[in-house]
Amino acid sequence: MNQAAIIHRPTSDYIYPSSRNTLELQLITARADADEVELWYWMRYETDPAKIRRQRLHVSLQDALHDYYRTTVCTGQIAAYTRYCFHLKAGTDELWLGANGLQDTEPHMNGNFFEFLWPNPTDGFSAPAWRSRQVYYQIFPERFKNGDSSRTPPGAEAWGSAPTRENFMGGDLAGIAQQLDYIQSLGATCLYLTPIFRAPSNHKYDTADYFEIDPAFGTKDDLRRLVDGVHARGMRIILDGVFNHCGYWWDKFQDVVKNGKASPYRSWFFIHSYPVDAERQNYDCVGHYKWMPKLNLADPDARDYFLSVGRYWLEEFGIDGWRLDVADELPTAFLEAFAAAMRACKPDCILLGETWGDAGRLVSANRLDSAMNYLFRDAAAAWLAKDALSASEFGCRLNRALALYPNETNLRMYNLLDSHDTARFLYEASGDKARLRLAAALQMTFPGSPAIFYGDEVGLSGPNDPGCRMAMQWDAEQQDRRLLRWYRRLIQLRLASDSLTDGDFHTVLADDAANVYAFSRAVPGEQTLVVLHAGTAHWHGQLPIPDWAREFAAWTLCCQTGGMTEDDPFHPTILTDDPGRFEAELPARSVKIIRFINKKLKEKVQS
Repeated sequence: MNQAAIIHRPTSDYIYPSSRNTLELQLITARADADEVELWYWMRYETDPAKIRRQRLHVSLQDALHDYYRTTVCTGQIAAYTRYCFHLKAGTDELWLGANGLQDTEPHMNGNFFEFLWPNPTDGFSAPAWRSRQVYYQIFPERFKNGDSSRTPPGAEAWGSAPTRENFMGGDLAGIAQQLDYIQSLGATCLYLTPIFRAPSNHKYDTADYFEIDPAFGTKDDLRRLVDGVHARGMRIILDGVFNHCGYWWDKFQDVVKNGKASPYRSWFFIHSYPVDAERQNYDCVGHYKWMPKLNLADPDARDYFLSVGRYWLEEFGIDGWRLDVADELPTAFLEAFAAAMRACKPDCILLGETWGDAGRLVSANRLDSAMNYLFRDAAAAWLAKDALSASEFGCRLNRALALYPNETNLRMYNLLDSHDTARFLYEASGDKARLRLAAALQMTFPGSPAIFYGDEVGLSGPNDPGCRMAMQWDAEQQDRRLLRWYRRLIQLRLASDSLTDGDFHTVLADDAANVYAFSRAVPGEQTLVVLHAGTAHWHGQLPIPDWAREFAAWTLCCQTGGMTEDDPFHPTILTDDPGRFEAELPARSVKIIRFINKKLKEKVQS
């Protein structure tokens, strides 16, 4: 065995409590290296070797280099002072892993072991169940709908004009409120609005006043009406918090510009020299952009100010949470303070962070709940839009992304195909809507919360900023209504399935020759099998079937035409020489979703 690749540490990345008497563990090995892996565990006070419990581990995730073994241990009593080690076999080789490293002889109970000490309630990754059942709808307010022409900025261009980084078209909060029925009919459950606070730009990431709505968008009363309308429909709404940096014209920064070292706010920023000069840019800025000075949130007064901003909009307007812009550049201490303050005033709020890579520093029990999953987006675009990955390479990318976080966090990740900061997926796919349909099917069946960028569902397409920030198309004759129906049906399928909202994930098939990738999602008593066929020829293959399955339903989705057929009940053709598998076939560019159910088993587990 590759001993250097065998990894476990008694830290929250590898072991954590999911309840008072339940532990979640992970062990990493080299890919396909071990034939058998067991977890051995016992309580500190137990000295009889007969008391050692042995639990077989199975590969949960697998990327190009590693196998990730994950398991749940129910200790019965409180999980405090749980000692454990791992037993690995490969052929005739045997190894045991404990706190002192690897050894090739069986350890004594008081020898080479790890020990989990105490399941503190705040150490796990649990969260209110609603957070894993969201379908987000991201809105760039300036381009969604003009609902109050009296607020349209002077010099605004006609709705539908070519977007630039400077022009305005008049979108506002009233326009969003007028389209809540449309958003609800799509199946979205949570709106995410990019910034709405007073700022000179069309994107509002250069905040000038954190306590006022931008006049072009409306008033505080408009926001209250919008929030009330969202909640009346059983949906939620989160706002964009730009707390990593401010706009150049924010009064606190302007005080430093005018008063230099005498300003009481000088320590809120990173000033190199005085006087402050935008042309010399003698202060830190986000992305080295001079109109967005970087904030020093290690300063206690600056930190407290932004905690008060967060609390104000939660408490006074009833929003349901925050998306933190450039969260991966925020201090860890601020993330923890912000999370504690927001949960103190609204325990079930959702806290989402922006990052373009590994979000491990952001998401934890005492920090944020979720992060923007650009790793998912990049893999989906590479395979389905650009043909830059094989099916097996794509599968490895997905497995690696999932291996970064606990299962509970994966179920809450914000899974996007595009955003206001990327080209539209349809543009990346050269306008091929079959590819977008495939990607939407993946998005709606993968672990995490699907996130739709406004207009994707009706066929909006454009290059990166500013091209992706075009005006929403409201002319029904200009919308792709077939694509809209595709999104609605997929969201319905997702929200009606416990396995798709809460299930685990396992790769089932990666056929590079045919360009087919399949995975399963399962909860006790229900499993959904998803087969994505990105190839150009008819496919025939074999897929596994759980031995406990009693009822079957299937949906075949043709991505070329947007058509969908349903087989309920579905009658799989079981292989006579292998009762654990059945025959399946799919036309080119299509998706098959198969659901296996055992109602008695499901009801037993739920009870």
